[in-house]
Amino acid sequence: MRLAFMGTPEFSAPVLESLLAAGHDVAAVYARAAKPSGRGQKVRPSPVEKLALAHGLEVRTPKNFKQAEDREAFAALNLDVAIVVAYGLILPQAVLDAPLHGCLNLHASLLPRWRGAAPIQRAIMAGDEVTGVQVMQMDAGLDTGAVALSQTTPIYDDDTAASLEQRLSQIAAQLGPDALAALAGGTLAAVPQSDEGVVYASKITPDEARIDWTAPAAIIDRHIRGLSPFPGAWSEMRGARVKILMSRVVGGAPPGAAPGEILSLDDGLTAACGDKAVALVTLQRAGKRPQSAEEFQRGFELKVGERFG
Repeated sequence: MRLAFMGTPEFSAPVLESLLAAGHDVAAVYARAAKPSGRGQKVRPSPVEKLALAHGLEVRTPKNFKQAEDREAFAALNLDVAIVVAYGLILPQAVLDAPLHGCLNLHASLLPRWRGAAPIQRAIMAGDEVTGVQVMQMDAGLDTGAVALSQTTPIYDDDTAASLEQRLSQIAAQLGPDALAALAGGTLAAVPQSDEGVVYASKITPDEARIDWTAPAAIIDRHIRGLSPFPGAWSEMRGARVKILMSRVVGGAPPGAAPGEILSLDDGLTAACGDKAVALVTLQRAGKRPQSAEEFQRGFELKVGERFG
């Protein structure tokens, strides 16, 4: 089929790769414009833009679709369909309507749960046991379109946002070609979403990423893993901000232990929570690479009884 692919981050790239491997005619790739990043503030293309250029595809990076010329240029592609995967821009109705079969979105949740920007992180943080990828016929609402295909995966106790994202990305790479095959064969049927169970996956804010040590250990552990590696759950130690990227729940804290208090340095770095405790497996100081608990202790020379705050 003749299509446009619209996506930006690493999550989206395997889907584009699978559509090309299936022999589809990708008329253009839309991605968010590259922004300066890193210490040198170098402009680096997004993973999707980089992949598209490697395949010799035309890449378009409109700031938005408010300009008539951008909408007209999209319509002029004469597409059968557009495939949208974590693109990052809101599509106006004129763009949604331009392809013959509209726009199909591959969304990383089981709708209507976790509509919005951060479905993978929110699913882990909430303690969901299962999630998945769904192919949705896009409409003007926020992830409100009818669902045509779906595939689930468990969320494991040691999943981070990174590991779950990678697994979901591979599922999306399978569903994309399946959806287009069904569409070409006239068998792609979309079912409206339920009005019940709607939950929004709002963007993670920096303040929200701060660890509340008064919470139960299970919640803190999910908070840490759900925000790893980005933006990273964080706390303070001796006035310095520290990201905690991996943890696990361990036994109960002794009576009188304060939330965030370091309980042990012998078997990893263990900190008290509102109930029980968490072993901090991977940590990262500002400007440093991620470190194991043992490496982190050597650099900080921590003592039992000190507190994260």
